[in-house]
Amino acid sequence: MKTMTKEIENHWTAISPLLSIRNEQEYDLAVERLNSLLDEIGTNEQHPLYEFLDTLGTIIHAYEERHHPMPECSGAEMLRFFMEEHGLAQSDLPEIGSQGVVSEILNGKRELNVRQIRALAKRFQVSPAVFM
Repeated sequence: MKTMTKEIENHWTAISPLLSIRNEQEYDLAVERLNSLLDEIGTNEQHPLYEFLDTLGTIIHAYEERHHPMPECSGAEMLRFFMEEHGLAQSDLPEIGSQGVVSEILNGKRELNVRQIRALAKRFQVSPAVFM
């Protein structure tokens, strides 16, 4: 067993800097590394480094959850954000409904429904979960 521990220890010395994020500099390097892996591997689960890509993504996500948490916000707040980002008026969102419907959603008088959430996710190219 000691031989196995020694072998793992030797490999861990080489690999551990790639699998730990303790500060922003290491975070930036990990994100850069992940982006490079995504460029090379994409979604090819047969690639020998796919498991590494997946693990690195999980580690980055955990660091972000701890150090860069996303604030809780409603679907209406997210809609308002995207409208501002894209310079849209209420009338620019016919996939949601009339200008009055959009106004009611933004003012909290009406909730986004499933159809509207799907349409917004498609329009802004984000996960539907963003509006839930």
